[in-house]
Amino acid sequence: MDFEIRDYRSRVSGRGLVPFRVVLKESDLQVLAERDLSRETLLILTEERRRLEDYLRRHPEFLEALSPLPLDPEAPEVVKRMLLAGKKAGVGPMAAVAGAIAEVVGRRLKAQGLTREVLVENGGDVFLSLEREATVGIWAGDSPLSGKLGLRLPRELMPCAVCTSSGTVGHSLSLGRADALCVLAKDAALADALATALGNLVRGPEDFKRLKKAARRHPEILGLICIVGDKLFAQGPALELVPLT
Repeated sequence: MDFEIRDYRSRVSGRGLVPFRVVLKESDLQVLAERDLSRETLLILTEERRRLEDYLRRHPEFLEALSPLPLDPEAPEVVKRMLLAGKKAGVGPMAAVAGAIAEVVGRRLKAQGLTREVLVENGGDVFLSLEREATVGIWAGDSPLSGKLGLRLPRELMPCAVCTSSGTVGHSLSLGRADALCVLAKDAALADALATALGNLVRGPEDFKRLKKAARRHPEILGLICIVGDKLFAQGPALELVPLT
């Protein structure tokens, strides 16, 4: 194993990749690429945020909606991703904002030929496009399981995303009480929206059966992990949990 993300941001490394941080307003990105692309990443992030903010000014309902909004073929790409993710997950489009930005930034860095490999983490939501296996550690606040388990991602699964919602950690809106609910999917915006939607269902381990039933309605979910205290629920066709030492 030559690549791991552990304990949220405290230990991020990848052999041959350079870590750097880019912050703009609410967007706080930790990026790994083949060289320091801070300037290029900031330019892309500035463009994508401007498109999103322009759309919000014209559509103020977008910011506050807690349920899906109609798709808009005239919207910028990042907004289209958020609208579609919200529709599939049954939540408002802003539930997908961190994942959508992470993926759009990562894909643009690669599309411009700036790096062959890239990882973009945005508030606990991670988009990975790597030519190697990776392990994403699961951070779950005060849970005794926090930082003890990792989600192994084979190279052939790339690009993919791991997005997390928590009712006990961070500032994102969650109606549930899970310490961590992680969704593995190919699409980062959808993984982000589904993490929010499914996280809203969980107030305790007694809700794991309800969670399992709800997740079955979303075949896009390749892996699902939920931690509440010392209890763990996990399922998915691409799910491979490994211990972190």
